[in-house]
Amino acid sequence: MDASNCQNRRSRRSQVLLTAEIEHAGATQSVKLRNMSADGALVESKSLPIEGTPVVFCRKELCVQGKVVWVNGSFAGIAFNSKLNPEEVLRHIPQPRPKIQPRAYRPGFTPRSMTSEQQRLAESWIWSPGANRPGE
Repeated sequence: MDASNCQNRRSRRSQVLLTAEIEHAGATQSVKLRNMSADGALVESKSLPIEGTPVVFCRKELCVQGKVVWVNGSFAGIAFNSKLNPEEVLRHIPQPRPKIQPRAYRPGFTPRSMTSEQQRLAESWIWSPGANRPGE
């Protein structure tokens, strides 16, 4: 699918990776739901029905009739026969997880947390000649 197809969408699609099922020719098949909108869904599976096949798309308690409008490798686009309400679509799309912001933390060097012996050693190291400095 190229970028021009994405711009011709009738409704906004939500990117997901969920399990779903399609029913066709009397059989039920598990598929991966890649995106979904009020008008249709993008599914992935190793074996998919051909273009024009009527299907029933099911995700949890949602079942909607539609048809396969295109197949490309392991991906297929399903157009629903009737448009879903936006609330119905959102009920099946999980809320995005909040992004975790990394906390920049740099511990300070304060003599208050040192014992008097540690403070004495630190002061003697600071004022001693460079030949005895650790790590050099």
